[in-house]
Amino acid sequence: MNKQELIKEFRKIGIYNLSIFSTEIKGIPTESAITLIEQLDEPKPVKVKQCVADWYKKNKGDFETSLFQCIYDLFKNRNDSELNEFENWVIDENTKPFQTLVNMHQFGYEVEEEKRYLVSLKNGQPLVKSQSGNTLYFNQNITAGNYKVTRKELEDADFGWVFDCPGIEIEEVE
Repeated sequence: MNKQELIKEFRKIGIYNLSIFSTEIKGIPTESAITLIEQLDEPKPVKVKQCVADWYKKNKGDFETSLFQCIYDLFKNRNDSELNEFENWVIDENTKPFQTLVNMHQFGYEVEEEKRYLVSLKNGQPLVKSQSGNTLYFNQNITAGNYKVTRKELEDADFGWVFDCPGIEIEEVE
């Protein structure tokens, strides 16, 4: 329910007159008012990609200037091959970057959960992560537990090709 709908509902309920000590008081029943106010829409946090949240965290202190500078630099020095993930998001025709960033600033935000994948070779060898956490590799031990990896992690480790390779099994997991 929005503000105008709330006003309309209050008008439907009507105003009652109460006289106390020769003073006329106009009002609406409290329970009715509370019930309707509880239905009033509240802004919800915006769901954004991790790269958008990272940019915002870094720039929220001087948000307006940072946003202006970002857009200015982006279009002044635009070289599509050198854009980072956030800059690509800003120029994507399917996003509403200004509206999204301003809504984040006003109403808060939540980071979208990235899809995670289990990746294995067709022979059963799982993709695992080293103990240091810096390297992804296929393990000879087919009983080793697969690492649940995001697309970004795969691409950062130069494993983005697995999505196009017929010799790889990929399962989307929660």
